[in-house]
Amino acid sequence: MDKMPSDCPYPGCFFCVMKEGNPSKRRSSILKFFRELPSQDDDGQVLPISGLWNTAMAHPNDPEFIDLGIFECMSALIWKGLKNRRWLSHDQNIYIPYYAAHIIGSYTMNLEEFAESAVHAGVIPPLVELLRGRLTWVEQRVAVRALGHLATYASTFPAVASHGEVLELAVQLASSSLEIVYSHFYQYVDRRLSYHCDLLTRGMGGVEMESRKAEEWASQLQCWSLQLINCFAFKPDFLPDICKPEFLIKLPGMWGGLVNENSPAGIGLLRTICQHKLGRGPVASCPGIVEALCNIARSSDDWQYMAIDCLLWLLQDPSTCQKVIDKAVPALTDLADISTLGDHKKLGDTIVSVIQEVVQSQGTIRNSISSRTKEQIDELLSSRQRLKWEKNIPKEDLHIKQAAALVVKLEGNSLFSSGNIAGAAAKYSEALTLCPMKSKKERVVLYSNRAQCHLLLQQPLAAISDATRALCLHNPPNRHAKSLWRRAQAYDMLGLAKESLLDAILFINECSQSNDPDLSLRQNKVPDYAERLVKKQMRAAWLFREAAVKRGGVHSEGNTGDVYGQDADDSEWETASESDVGNNGRREEDDEDDDSEWKNEDNRKDKYDKTSAKDRSHGYGLLLAEDDP
Repeated sequence: MDKMPSDCPYPGCFFCVMKEGNPSKRRSSILKFFRELPSQDDDGQVLPISGLWNTAMAHPNDPEFIDLGIFECMSALIWKGLKNRRWLSHDQNIYIPYYAAHIIGSYTMNLEEFAESAVHAGVIPPLVELLRGRLTWVEQRVAVRALGHLATYASTFPAVASHGEVLELAVQLASSSLEIVYSHFYQYVDRRLSYHCDLLTRGMGGVEMESRKAEEWASQLQCWSLQLINCFAFKPDFLPDICKPEFLIKLPGMWGGLVNENSPAGIGLLRTICQHKLGRGPVASCPGIVEALCNIARSSDDWQYMAIDCLLWLLQDPSTCQKVIDKAVPALTDLADISTLGDHKKLGDTIVSVIQEVVQSQGTIRNSISSRTKEQIDELLSSRQRLKWEKNIPKEDLHIKQAAALVVKLEGNSLFSSGNIAGAAAKYSEALTLCPMKSKKERVVLYSNRAQCHLLLQQPLAAISDATRALCLHNPPNRHAKSLWRRAQAYDMLGLAKESLLDAILFINECSQSNDPDLSLRQNKVPDYAERLVKKQMRAAWLFREAAVKRGGVHSEGNTGDVYGQDADDSEWETASESDVGNNGRREEDDEDDDSEWKNEDNRKDKYDKTSAKDRSHGYGLLLAEDDP
């Protein structure tokens, strides 16, 4: 460091230090730089800090800076920003606490030894101050990220937990993060702090990009808060502080959204809570949570298996079984035919085993459950017995049964086409009793067709049940396009926006890959009715919706025009079920072939009386798949 390049005007320049070829000199110069930087008041300090930020993200496992005091330096810079507001407001120093906390988080996210060095360097107290909100939500975001990494390791968790307010602050932040970001940044464009805008977009975006990134960062702020809480939830001593009804009831609604889909968010924390008896009791006693878990378990959410785990643990616990069985069993029986879900093998067999074990080990439970639940349990166990029985039946007999099921299904199709929807549903039920259990493709069609009937009969719960069963039987699971669409519509009827949105998006994805002429996208164009449903549900499931309603961004539940985004197009957002429904909930069609579904639907309403029942039944989704699942 004694010899600086002649063109560098700054003695001790960090970038010049990094170019030093002599390893010994380079090391001593970096050490000196980290020691002296917090005490300096020179302009341009943000430049080396931003360079360190880039290095930390690109090489988080590189030990060079760890050994030379980067954590002590970053900790001191955060304290300086908290205590010296005059320095903080000078030049571009306002960026430094953010970068410093981010650097700590990046270097501690992978290696426990780095986390130990950070704790020894004293990073936790200044991070806790940022977590309190001593600066802004932007610094809270990186502080909770860093603390979450430190709390992950067994050796450093006690240091985080020793600050008793950390858990309480994390719970508060998880609950209020979306409203904080909405009210402090998103809602009023003209009040946005310029350094927030720069950090969000790296100086390369306008208002629209700022708003998109704010939604992403708000989701991360919430999800990282939940991750920190999750570290505490593994310790039973902290569960009473976490399992408060006012917090638990919010967890199913906390999800990463489409901008942060890789985070398990609220359902991940619920799964950790349900692993312990101390957690299962409050969950089972909290109104609405079990219903929400059932909805997630049936959905195409990436974290579906976590909800299933929660329901199974609640059933297996004698102290919670009776409270949840009438809600959990209907959802789990719908999922009993699923074979593999991600890394979870034979999940359906596990579900059946747990339900069977609960009924056998808790003999008195049958006296306290509803008759409908008893029927569903008996039906599930009988189907498994039937599967074993069919293994011993000659193939010729199974072929006869399959042919008989086909005849009955065609009778159902005929009734459906003539407008006898209830009769058609009964025929599909009869066909299911005949169809061999191993004829999964045929059973997918029957369940999906019956789901269509339930939709037209305004029975969304039954439609969800049948569509879910079809999706579980399908290979791969959750990828049968027509069942996805029908379930998306059923969820829409119940006002379950997130579940409907996920199914509608998957439906479009499946259509884009399908060879079925009824499903493949014409000229890569998303069907109008699917686009409308996605638009509607994106508004209803918008991350900031609740905050916008509370803050006056939405004047009523029906007014979504003021909600979604800064420049949302509100001219078209009704679903096919709203815009294309005629009498008895049947959508109006003007053609008899399947192609009519993909055509412009705006001119159909005046043609209802002229169309056949088959045309009208096209509604709420796709026509019955007669021979092809």
